[in-house]
Amino acid sequence: MARAPLLQLSDISLTFGGTPLFDGLDLNVQPGDRVALVGRNGSGKSTLMKVMAGLIEPDRGTRIVPSGTRVGYMEQEPDLSAFETLGDFAASALAEDEKYRVEMVAEGLKFRPDAPVATASGGERRRAALAKLLAEAPELMLLDEPTNHLDIQAIGWLEQELRDTRTAYVLISHDRAFLRHLTRATLWIDRGQVRRLERGFEGFEDWREQVWAEEDEARHKLDRKIKAEAKWAVEGISARRKRNQGRVRALQALRAERAGQIRRQGTAAMELDSGTTSGKRVIEATGLEKRFGDKVIVSNFDLRVLRGDRVAFVGPNGVGKTTLLKMLTGEIAPDAGTVKLGTNLEMAVFDQARATLDFNMTLWDGLVNDPDMRVSGRSDQVMVRGTPKHVVAYLKDFLFDEAQARAPIGSLSGGERARLLLARIMAKPSNLLILDEPTNDLDVETPDLLQDILGEYDGTVLLFLGIAVALSAAFVFLPMGVARLTGAHQPDPAKLTEYECGFPAFEDARSQFDVRFYLVAILFIIFDLEAAFLFPWAVSLKEIGWAGWATMMIFLAELAIGLVYAWKKGALDWE
Repeated sequence: MARAPLLQLSDISLTFGGTPLFDGLDLNVQPGDRVALVGRNGSGKSTLMKVMAGLIEPDRGTRIVPSGTRVGYMEQEPDLSAFETLGDFAASALAEDEKYRVEMVAEGLKFRPDAPVATASGGERRRAALAKLLAEAPELMLLDEPTNHLDIQAIGWLEQELRDTRTAYVLISHDRAFLRHLTRATLWIDRGQVRRLERGFEGFEDWREQVWAEEDEARHKLDRKIKAEAKWAVEGISARRKRNQGRVRALQALRAERAGQIRRQGTAAMELDSGTTSGKRVIEATGLEKRFGDKVIVSNFDLRVLRGDRVAFVGPNGVGKTTLLKMLTGEIAPDAGTVKLGTNLEMAVFDQARATLDFNMTLWDGLVNDPDMRVSGRSDQVMVRGTPKHVVAYLKDFLFDEAQARAPIGSLSGGERARLLLARIMAKPSNLLILDEPTNDLDVETPDLLQDILGEYDGTVLLFLGIAVALSAAFVFLPMGVARLTGAHQPDPAKLTEYECGFPAFEDARSQFDVRFYLVAILFIIFDLEAAFLFPWAVSLKEIGWAGWATMMIFLAELAIGLVYAWKKGALDWE
């Protein structure tokens, strides 16, 4: 016998600002469901979750929750202003004899219930919201970006907790690994439609590409049909005017269908301009000390950042990463020590709290009134990397449509606010980029693009992350430790010289450059590239047959001849 769903949405319609967000939506969540809710920023994920939680009333449709079933919701930005401590907030919905549950969850999440709300970091607030949800133990949990601001230890604990629970839940997250490990079904919001796949997030991207390919094929067929009908309408309608009015109306219906198809959201046109070159010394901090009460943030801290450095600041939530950032940028003063900023600095800061955004302003006003983006005498243009550009056109580069330009910033989703902040940062040249948790709230596609852009950025980057400790341990320090334990770490002194070429590129600034440096480097590149062709040949040997095998043998012979030639010429000799 089929079990009754924990939550049922029937014929849900909701409109914001004249644009239907959902229309005729039907959705069921069954006991034991583990669902990923995915979609681009601004597609309505958080809004749908609030409808599921009963916090937003739809324009039409019904929400049914069986009697006795509790639905718990953890929102992106919980309001803690009415509470003195994090524990007060976490236990606010519990009876007195149930408050011990908060202590149990707090032990796992490693947060202090007695910590004051006023001084709590973003990660500590997020832990309190999670503790509240888990301590209340509802039958259905709705989690909106639960990993934002969390360090790797907390993410690992939460992942294990959700893996072991029998409670049904729906997840919104930008963390691909988190979704892959925990979900068994996927809800995809795309242009007002909600599709369901009975597979976890691991199969989502292949499914999405298949859906889009089918859409493109159907759109192509529709375009061809419209073209053929339009040709008939021009050439043959005069002789059959009365008899074929139905066909004319059908053509009009086809055109209306084509016009009503909503274009897929593309990729944000992000770009960074490194601007003028800064001085060699970017930041020099000496003897920094900072404490809040009994809590020491830094003590006798020294740091020198040089031009072109990529520096990651890592650590658990609440240790003071953001406070250190503000000291290094001069926003707050240290209790002791000095911070000297270098010459010719053009600084751009991505603030995880979005404090530089005025939520009461519209997107239009927020850009045109920015002192760094204002164009004198023009209220409809912004300065983008030295070139005036219409404000709507620039917003479209970051996937905002024209209707959103006059909407208040406060109405944007967390991911859309992050994109708007990136738009402001990228509008002006900068040679020092400071990013405090830049990937929070972004959809799964945008962080990949941001990573590529940072890789090509010529300036200095300071990156403040809570999860980089584990990533460094997993991909850097762990392999190094294993290599030493197994005896595989046997460095050749010659190979550790400059650029792996066996001799310095320069000895004296006035001496002639040694062309052998280039020769050896080029040889390394040539042989590495040629060797890379061996892998696809090896894995496809069955398909290419004897002809492919013979071709590869010829290639290997040529490679061997080239190696012998380079060796005879002395190009491989080390000095």
